[in-house]
This record gives sequence, structure tokens and C-alpha cells, in this order.
Amino acid sequence: MDKFGPIWRRWQGHFVIVGIALLILLIWRFGLRPSIVAVAEEGVVADTAVTPLTEPDATPDTSDPLQFGGGELPVLDDVSLVPAPNPLTFEGQTPEHEFVIHTVVRGETPNGIAERYGIQPETILGGNPRLSEESSLLQVGTELIILPIDGVLHDVQPGDTLESLSLQYSIPVEDIIAYEPNNLEFPYRLEPDTQILVPGAVRELFVWTPPDLSSVGGTSREGGSVRPIIVGTGTFIYPVNSRNFTQFFWYGHPGLDIALPEGSAVYAADTGTVTYAGWNAYGYGNLIVVNHGNGYETFYGHLSSFNVSPGQIVYQGNVIGGTGNTGNSSGPHIHFEIRINNNRDNPCWYIGC
Repeated sequence: MDKFGPIWRRWQGHFVIVGIALLILLIWRFGLRPSIVAVAEEGVVADTAVTPLTEPDATPDTSDPLQFGGGELPVLDDVSLVPAPNPLTFEGQTPEHEFVIHTVVRGETPNGIAERYGIQPETILGGNPRLSEESSLLQVGTELIILPIDGVLHDVQPGDTLESLSLQYSIPVEDIIAYEPNNLEFPYRLEPDTQILVPGAVRELFVWTPPDLSSVGGTSREGGSVRPIIVGTGTFIYPVNSRNFTQFFWYGHPGLDIALPEGSAVYAADTGTVTYAGWNAYGYGNLIVVNHGNGYETFYGHLSSFNVSPGQIVYQGNVIGGTGNTGNSSGPHIHFEIRINNNRDNPCWYIGC
């Protein structure tokens, strides 16, 4: 051994290099290829032992999706990261509604029409929102959209979503989706210029509130309330010399429309104080409001002229103006309302129709 000692010490580096080369050659020749499995567990990555293959061209085990070089990518159940459809290429289903078209005949009312089709009177307005704006829209020959169920036919505007419709009409999103003719499918995007039927919804009406007695002169406050200048009789007379009713009181129309020639006299239905006399931008046109000092107010809309001004006392039967065709009107008539404590009531109960 002593005689080989100097030789080993001189050539030991070469022996090591040759040994490593022989080991690599053996591994390559007999298929002893390493398989590395990355185990992501609490941030630690571990290497497995070398696994020999019996055949050089053997197929790797594909049952393990993490096997290096083999298997398929796992299927993700969580779709929260799935990109939203491209608005330029996404094409959703459009609603497919089928409606009955009803032609109004003489003597019909919204209540009667609704009863005929098994829906609520509010649903007549739900399919025909302009009914509350013009009296002529319920005249003979007018065509109405009759919805198949109670609800509101909503014209989709840019930016509308199921969530915004749900908030607007207080109807659950699920109910809107469940109505099959709406043809809503995931991801439930609404298409502008289409119509969505919101089941069970009721179209909300805007209610304009006139000035109260404190806004006109000659009133005083006692105990937080306003003392009226004058108090009405509590009974009402016809505001015009006509019984030509073109639209009666119902949910979509909170008063009476009475047709007669423009410029015809309009009478105060009861004694009271004028709190408003002027142009109204909410459909009434030229409007007079009389507060009767007992909780009642009367409205006289679409006038052509005024004979009174705010703060003036009028007595039952005084001429306060002339009929006209102003505001949301398609013919000379008067729109007459009676409110009690700011709640709209049917004038027919007070003056007879």
C-alpha cells in the first residue's frame, strides 16, 4: 500500500473525475432518470428519491397531475377568476315577450279592463306608463299593452343591471331571472333597447306637493300648526259645466278628466285659500290649487287662464279660471283632483259621476 500511496495522492483528483463520468454514463445507459415532485405544502418544496423506469421509453404515470412532464392540468371549480365576456363579442339571449293588444271601446275603464284579463289595475300602467300623462290615451280606439302577469314592463337603459332593477322595484333578482320570457342567462347582462318584465312590481308615480298655507299671506302659527284664513264647507260642487268624462280616477290617474271647449269657466269646488296659481312643470300645465283649511285641497289643471292669485280667498262657485289645453294634454279639458291630508282621493265620491 505504501508504494501506491504517492501515486494515489498524485492522481486521486483524476480518479474522482473518471468515477463521476462512469456514474453519469451508467445512469444514462440504463434509464435511471430522476423524477422530481414539487410538494407545495406550507411553502416547502421537497425532492423525491430517484425512480428508475424499467423501459427507457416507458410512459410516465399520468394519474398524478403534478408529475413532472405528465398528466393534465387540474380542473378548477372556482370560476371567480374567469374573465368576463367581451362586450364586443358576447351575445346574450334577447327577451321574447308575447302581449295582448287591447283596443279601448266606449265606456271601458282601467279597472274593468284589468278584471277582464285577470290582472291588477296597476298592471295596466305597468305596460302603458304614459296613461298617467295624457287623458286621450284611454279614449276610444286607444291600443293598450296587456301584460300576461302582474308587473312592470321596464325599458332597459344603458347601465341598467338586475341589481338596479331589484332596488328600483323592490323585487328579488331571482324573481326577475325566473320569469322565462326574459331569457336571462349567466352572466345576466341586460341589453339596452330591450324590455324586461319585472314580475310583481308596481310602477311608482311621482306626486307633486303644492305649497301649504304658510306660504301665503294672512296666516299665523299657533302650537306649530297653521291657522287657515278661511275654512271650507266640507262639501264640493262640480268644477265645470260638463259631464263629458274622458278619464276617471284610478291608480295611474289620480283625478278626473272632463272635456269641454277651451276657455270654459272653472269654478271653485269649495271655499278656501289659493296656494298656487301658475305654470306647473309636472304635467299639469297651468294649475290652480285651493287649500280649504280642513285638510282638503282641490287641483284644477291644464287651464288657459287665471282669475286668481296665491293668497286670495275664494268662495264656493267663484270663477277661478278657464279650461285649456296646457301641459300633458291632447285636447281641451280640465284635470280635477281632491286630496285629503295630501292623499289623493276619488273625486266621484264627493261630487258624484
